[in-house]
This record gives sequence, C-alpha cells and structure tokens, in this order.
Amino acid sequence: MLASVRTAAVYGIEASPIHVEVDVSFGLPAFTMVGLPDAGIRESRDRVRSAIRNSGFEFPTHRITVNLSPADLRKEGTSFDLPIAVGVLAAAGLITRRHIDDVVLIGALSLDGGIGSARGVLPVAAAARRDGVPALLLPYINYREAAVVSGLRLFGVRSLSEAVGALNDPDGFESSGAAPPQVTVHAAPPPDFADVHGQPLARRALEVAAAGGHNTLLIGPPGAGKTMMARRVAGILPPLTFDEALEVTAIHSVAGLVQHGTGLVTTRPFRAPHHTVSDVALVGGGALPRPGEISLAHNGVLLLDEMPEFSRHALEVLRQPLEEGLVRIARAARTSTFPAAFMLIGAMNPCPCGHAGGGVRPCRCTPQQVERYGGRLSGPLRDRMDLSVPVGALSPRQLQERADGEASLPIRTRVIAARNRQLERDGRLNVRLEGRSLRARVRLDSEGGRLLNKAITRLALSARGFDRVLRVARTIADLDASDSVSAGHLGEALQFRGEG
Repeated sequence: MLASVRTAAVYGIEASPIHVEVDVSFGLPAFTMVGLPDAGIRESRDRVRSAIRNSGFEFPTHRITVNLSPADLRKEGTSFDLPIAVGVLAAAGLITRRHIDDVVLIGALSLDGGIGSARGVLPVAAAARRDGVPALLLPYINYREAAVVSGLRLFGVRSLSEAVGALNDPDGFESSGAAPPQVTVHAAPPPDFADVHGQPLARRALEVAAAGGHNTLLIGPPGAGKTMMARRVAGILPPLTFDEALEVTAIHSVAGLVQHGTGLVTTRPFRAPHHTVSDVALVGGGALPRPGEISLAHNGVLLLDEMPEFSRHALEVLRQPLEEGLVRIARAARTSTFPAAFMLIGAMNPCPCGHAGGGVRPCRCTPQQVERYGGRLSGPLRDRMDLSVPVGALSPRQLQERADGEASLPIRTRVIAARNRQLERDGRLNVRLEGRSLRARVRLDSEGGRLLNKAITRLALSARGFDRVLRVARTIADLDASDSVSAGHLGEALQFRGEG
C-alpha cells in the first residue's frame, strides 16, 4: 500500500515542500530510503521503528520503501522522523487517510515515541500558508513559534500516538490540543550609557551611528571603554517593527535559537563572536547553508572586538554583505540568500601593545610593528567603516570619579526621532541612501562645498568614502531635526572619517 505525507525542508530561510512517499509491499523485511537523505535521515529508520513499537502500534514486517520527493534536493536533519513514521502507519492502514494532503508534518522522534523540537518551524508555517495547506502538525513545544503565522490550523503534539489521534480525528483533537503557555523571558535590562566614564567624542559617534545605521570603528588603548560602549549600542536602538521581528525570528528559527514557548523575537540582536571564528561561522555556509553571525545580527548589532585578531579571510568576506545588506551562499544545487543588514562596530588597539598615540603607558612597539598591526585591516574594509573614532585612555582621576554621562534613554529618544525622519522621508535609513537619492538629500551651500573639496584632497577620499561622509552628514542633520545639511554637519562627519 502507498501513502503520501506532506512536510518541508528549509533552505536558507525559505521552506520548500517535500512529499514523503511510503510504500509497504510484500517481500523480505527491509527499510529503504531514497531521495538524497543525509546520514541523520537514514538513521531515522531505527528511531521510527522503535517509536512506532513503543507507541503501541505494530511495525509492518514487510518491505518498506521511503522516497523523499523531489529526489534531486538534498535533505538533512531529524525533522523528517514524524512524517516518515506517519507515512509508514498510513501505508499500514493505521491512519484512516492514506493521502494526507491537507496537513504539513514536522518533528523529531525519540525512541519512546515522544516528539522533540524542530528547527525552522516559522519558515515551514509560512510556506504551508503560501502553498494553501490549511493545517500544520508540529511539536507541542514549537506551537507558539508557528502561531505567529495567521490563517493556519495548528496541531501541537507531544507524541506519535497524539499525532495519529489528531490525524484520525482532527475535530476531536482540536478541543484538547491547547497551546503551551507563553514563556515570559525576564531579560536583564540592557547596559546603560550612564555607566561610561568620559569619552564624549566616542559617545557622540555611537549616537550618530545608531541614528543612521552606520558602521563604526573604535580605536584606543586597552581599558579605554571601547567594548563597554559598543555593548550599549543595542540599548539605544528603536524596538523592532513587526516585519523586522518576523525576519529576525525566521533566521533564529533556522539556526535553532528561538526559545521554546516564545513567539516572535522582540529584542534587537547583539552578536559578539570570538576572534577565532571561522569565515563560514561568520558569514554562514555548510553543505546545506545555515545562517552565520552576520545574519544572526540582522536588524541589530555585530561587535568585532579586537578586530585585527580576526583572520584576514574572515574579515574580507564581510565586504559584500556590508554593501548589500544580504549574503548569498552558492552551492552546486542552489543558492541560498540570508538577510544581513547589520550595524558593524569594530574595536581595535592602535598598536600591538595598545599604547601608541600618547596613552598613559609608553608604547614599546616599533614603527614597523605599528604599521603591520594596522595593516591587518585592509584598505577596502576600512573604507566601508563610516566612522573611525579615537578613544583616549582614561586618567586615574576620571576612573575614580563617578560616571555622570548621559543615560541611554534620552539618547534612544533622539535616535528614534532621527530614524523616523529618515523613514518618513525616504523609506529607509541613511546608510542605504545612494546615487541620486543621496545627492538629493545632501545639498551643500558654497561654504560646505569648499570644505568638502578640501577634505577630498586632504583625506584622499575614495568615491565610496565620499558617499559615506555625505550619509553621516545627513544623519547628523537629522539628529538636529534639520532639513538641510550645513557646513557644521559636514565638518562633524569629516571629523569622524579619521583614518577611514
């Protein structure tokens, strides 16, 4: 007998429909799987057999052939366990409908028949609604995540026997299939800028960066507060919109990082990978591509602390995502695209010992060592940093004084107001302005034009650097609630260009 069950496989952050076709025929007992399954799926034969028996059902002692269609797409993961088990039971006549076309199934099985959590539930739910499938049967623990997608009938099940009951009597199951309780995440309040000692220039630069979504490089000796300030940037960003939260949740769902029992991810992502991270872990990849750190930081902040210590190759692969706001990972079978519109904050010392440039302690590095250290960041990568900010060492007196800087809340209020001006005017942040749109928004008077001409020569600005100065100037004007960009706004933007 033949049974066909719907499921889905996640590629990138999109789900593609998969049909699990199960044929149970007379012959010597065997369990064959075709359709490019990976090792994890092939091992599901033993999990499915044990789960069926331990759930009180009889496992067919016949020849079983499972085909994962379309057969030319590679599949991986344990979320195919439940569809395969249901297909076997349907082909054996234990499920009344052998062709279950009105429900998508996803879930991993344990040996006792329990159903564990699955990755990528949100993209699967979105794909089911897109394809016109009215119902989704999924692990009970993932119910809240799928409930974000409206217009679907959801069956949250804890075991294989519950799944069979839901499929045989969906109306009867619905009355008892209540959603799991909403998990309240009591996150610690974000770090506050009020804790920062001194550093008015760096604080102002990070406010400008947050207002326009600009990339920033902080350069200063150890202990000056670079990392401390960078970790406070996420707290001055506006809350996620619903569409932004949906994108962030989909990425985290594919990565398996959505907390069980929660729905949307509602806080801005903040990622700070260690400098030993590989280029694949940073950008994403794998045989079936998974999101990397830059995609996990989408709509949030990516901090690269001790930036020159990252491998040169890992840093260079950031160049295209910084320009486009997404990353494309090409494989022989298909290309996966992940969103990667993040705000990059890099932190580095001025030299190997960290004390070059008049710090509290004398620098012991040779000029060659200083030059070699700075050269670890290539010119094209530095050119993509909108703001390059010196962070000076704190004096003993400053360290002993009580931190009396401005708190995050008023800074956040100004950042939100500036961003709202940009979105109302152009529908996007200033960091994404280019070409004619950028020129139309930055019209300089004669004084500003003369200042810019001098800066192009003195700072040797490239075409990209020129545009980035204009974007930062436009953001500074938005913080001042000004419709025009003055010479003062441009001068402050040039001050932050520094060594960029």
